[in-house]
Amino acid sequence: MAAERLVVIGGDAAGMSAASQARRLKGPDELEIVAFERSSFTSYSACGIPYWVSGDVAGRDDLIARTPEEHRERDIDLRMRTEATEIDVAGQRVRAVDRESGEAYWTGFDKLVIATGARPVRPELPGIDAPGVHGVQTLGDGQALLDSLDRATGRRAVVVGAGYIGVEMAEAMLKRGFEVTVLNRGKQPMATLDPDMGELVHEAMDGLGITTVNGASVTKILTGPDGRVSEVATEERTYPADVVVLGIGVEPEAGLAREAGLTVGAHGGILTDLAMRAVGHENIWAGGDCVEVLDLVAGRPRHIALGTHANKHGQVIGSNVGGGYGTFPGVVGTAVSKVCDLEIARTGLREKDARAVGLRYVTATIESTQRAGYYPGAEPMTVKMIAELRTGRLLGVQIVGREGSAKRVDVAAVALTAGMTVEQMTALDLGYAPPFSPVWDPVLVAARKTVAAVRGAGS
Repeated sequence: MAAERLVVIGGDAAGMSAASQARRLKGPDELEIVAFERSSFTSYSACGIPYWVSGDVAGRDDLIARTPEEHRERDIDLRMRTEATEIDVAGQRVRAVDRESGEAYWTGFDKLVIATGARPVRPELPGIDAPGVHGVQTLGDGQALLDSLDRATGRRAVVVGAGYIGVEMAEAMLKRGFEVTVLNRGKQPMATLDPDMGELVHEAMDGLGITTVNGASVTKILTGPDGRVSEVATEERTYPADVVVLGIGVEPEAGLAREAGLTVGAHGGILTDLAMRAVGHENIWAGGDCVEVLDLVAGRPRHIALGTHANKHGQVIGSNVGGGYGTFPGVVGTAVSKVCDLEIARTGLREKDARAVGLRYVTATIESTQRAGYYPGAEPMTVKMIAELRTGRLLGVQIVGREGSAKRVDVAAVALTAGMTVEQMTALDLGYAPPFSPVWDPVLVAARKTVAAVRGAGS
């Protein structure tokens, strides 16, 4: 009996996790695996690129979890610099183009995994493609930025966008010795937080010497006599720049799937069932940054581009492709980041998210320290908690503070997944010792205050 063929489009987290898990379950005599990756790298941490650029991570190869050669040693036919350009669903085949030779060919499949990832938002602005303007999505992007920093004659960096990528790249530029200006279209940096918590991030960035300009819509990028970027223009003024980093966010790279007739959601990502199978297709799976997943708190699909989810998707897909069983039930929207020594965390819904899905809620914000106040190194920490009116069900938590603050959000992530109320949270038996926490952990203090807000709001 001939082996089935699995074709994987995308050689990073979701795609190669799926291929590797499927290989663990089925040998090459049962399952042939062919994977296409359009870039020169596979199985790497895109999340680590800002820390490589900053110098915190010594080199590019430190971010690579598994090389193409290592995948091939496991009987995975990984074809690098090869881009899938068309999916013929009815004919069960994929058209690919070798980006080195230009050769195009079709490859048949019995099972298909689409893991095409996400693409950086790159607005159509005059000058956006000028030398010295960089997106940061791939290892190649990171290397191009480092090369550009070496060529820059001045030390002025402008970062466009103040989300996770924007604030992390602002830190990287600061550590590289650049004078940093962040242009943010929103009211405060970190739009994944409520504005009152984003204001804390803004204040901290100012304290670090990063100039953050809110309400700034970039209109064009100007170049100098040498053709390189020289200034970034907004509706109000221009900002001198020797290098520009785009940190505006990402969108699902789902065009290939859409053109093939697969179902795409409101946020542009491929829709799947719990087994990560593309809706309406028995032999096609999708995972990673190109899909939408269920928000367990809001009850709606959403797009979240994170390596944690992508690797889990890959494990589930590989198990199902390989004859096992797995499901991905959804997410609660947990994310952490930092800018220098300021830690930022969030999980669940923001206030506007709760309003958007018709939930009425109360909030409570507390200020504490991440260690006992008398213990050396105690630093401020702010926790904001959101709970549903009447029921007291936890809806979301946001944390801004110094070392030891961000990972406390994991307690809230577990509580959200379990559907706990804030009153139930107050009884959680969390670890305590002065070097790690006050007697009442800040998350529990916030829960107690939120319980009082729920009771005070009545019906």
